[in-house]
Amino acid sequence: MDSSTALPRTAAHKPGLALFAALGSAWVFVLVTLGAFTTSIGAGMAFPDWPLSNGSLNPHGWLDNVAMFAEHSHRLSAGVMSAVTIGLAVWLGRTEARPWLRRLAWFAVALVLVQALVGGLRVLLDHLHVETVDTSVGRLFAMLHACLAQLFVCTLIAIAVSCTRGWIRGGPAVGAGVRRWGAACCALLFVQLAVAAVMRHSFAGLAIPTFPYANDHGGWLPDAWNFRVAIHFAHRALAAVLVVALLGFSFQIRRDRHASLALRFGASALVSLLALQIMLGASIIWTQRAASMTTGHVLVGALTLATTFWLTWLAHRDVVEGKATA
Repeated sequence: MDSSTALPRTAAHKPGLALFAALGSAWVFVLVTLGAFTTSIGAGMAFPDWPLSNGSLNPHGWLDNVAMFAEHSHRLSAGVMSAVTIGLAVWLGRTEARPWLRRLAWFAVALVLVQALVGGLRVLLDHLHVETVDTSVGRLFAMLHACLAQLFVCTLIAIAVSCTRGWIRGGPAVGAGVRRWGAACCALLFVQLAVAAVMRHSFAGLAIPTFPYANDHGGWLPDAWNFRVAIHFAHRALAAVLVVALLGFSFQIRRDRHASLALRFGASALVSLLALQIMLGASIIWTQRAASMTTGHVLVGALTLATTFWLTWLAHRDVVEGKATA
């Protein structure tokens, strides 16, 4: 393109771009929901090939079979997500003056393409078995696929927030305590979601079949241990740690006199999501892994991470923009 007709790069608020980024960050939760539902009903191998489904973009019978519908709709939504992410990166590359934001957008493109490849390897390598961990190579890639999904969610949230009018305009900076609590909570949530992915793809969701106790006679520790019991117990133990950490983060925001209305609202929403997530986790046990409960638990987990990261990213606004004061 001739330089005289190129769009000017500016750090000013661009309403169209901000809306497109927001829609992209919303669509990722459609993708997460479909992926969670696919895993919950055991439909990850509904089609043995990839990137096509039974050799077609429109496989016969996929609208009539629940397993085929779950897996193929997940693949189609991933295609839409890839196109949206590439479009967002191109738009930012042509119009955005902030180099770090342009780089972040291209990182999102790389991430969504790697995620697609990992999803494909989950299917193509499922026939290979790893004796040492008693699972397939495909399921190991499924665990990685679940973890990368959470990183992708946070990346899109960061891009969308950085395009908003409020971010560009700026405001009073919150205290370092809020930033530290937020970063710690994000790290804990990533670990928890990784443990959850291993648990889910190791068929350990009911390894401890009682809740809140860990055995039939009201004890807090399982009667017998193996890998599946251990990973399930780790998930519960980390959940207890996260309850304290997230409540502490919410309290830190509420008591910070520089916290904006958005931060305070987000802190309240985070507490509500935490309560809902605990109830869904308990319901998974009580309903013997009902697909609706399991899917909801995964979705609310992603929303909890997204909300925590959103609050943390907002708290780091001046640091990200390179304007933090001593």
